[in-house]
Amino acid sequence: MTAEAELAALLALADPVRAAGSAAYHKAPRRYLGIAVPQIEALVAEWRAGLDVAGRVALADALWRSDIHEARIAAAKLLTQARIANDGAVWALIASWVPGFDAWAIADHAAAAGARRLVAHPERLDEVEAWLGQPNMWVRRAALVFTLPWTRLPHPKPADEAIRARVLGWAARLAPDRDWFIQKSIAWWLRDLSKHDASRARAWLAEHGAALKPFAVKEASKYLGG
Repeated sequence: MTAEAELAALLALADPVRAAGSAAYHKAPRRYLGIAVPQIEALVAEWRAGLDVAGRVALADALWRSDIHEARIAAAKLLTQARIANDGAVWALIASWVPGFDAWAIADHAAAAGARRLVAHPERLDEVEAWLGQPNMWVRRAALVFTLPWTRLPHPKPADEAIRARVLGWAARLAPDRDWFIQKSIAWWLRDLSKHDASRARAWLAEHGAALKPFAVKEASKYLGG
């Protein structure tokens, strides 16, 4: 199994018409193949079955370096797994991608992989917190998107509650940021949190909601009722 062969498998599925539409939609300046996510997932499932962790990391690295939209999604999906023993190299690769984020779709697929590595090793949140001060908006946004799993815990342990409080502090720090994607990510975090901890979401909005744009307040309050 080689990166060239896997890239060839992706290229074989290319749809020029869909690719043009995808390029216009995502706007980031890279090559697009027009391949649907389920098609990418089917290929990734085959690749993952034949590779150990080191092999997946090597393939994911090569796919990402191609700078093809669908290849980068495949790279992220190749590393999206709940349990990985000795996952240091996996986390290091995912974290190395973050400074180059420039569009939401690739960033969110990478976040799905990175979030699992954070849940496995919450001490990595110290590294993630440093992203809040980066000039690249996508890096700042990643700090919230990577930590979304903590919004969705129905029975959080005390350590999880502490992480929720910590990330809500990050959200408060980002609230004055006027960028639409930052505002959207804060709203996303609060909206998902409100399904499991409505009182905490309400308290955050009462204290910091005035700093958000109106659309973000509306989105964050979606499940909080009147």
